[in-house]
Amino acid sequence: MTLIAVAVLLVVIALGVVLIHRLNAQHSERIAAFHYSDALPGIGRRLRRHRRRAADGTADTPNGDSDRG
Repeated sequence: MTLIAVAVLLVVIALGVVLIHRLNAQHSERIAAFHYSDALPGIGRRLRRHRRRAADGTADTPNGDSDRG
């Protein structure tokens, strides 16, 4: 009985190793197909033309002061 349990345990471990190996291979193929370092079109290429207004209706100037006098 112990010999059968050891054999079943080894088979289950081997199946787990094969499954993990296949999942890692699929993940590696997915990473190779998607180029993370490529710039996405339209991102990081636009210049900001308008400053965002604060909640109280004031806009910050380049030196950090508000435009209120």
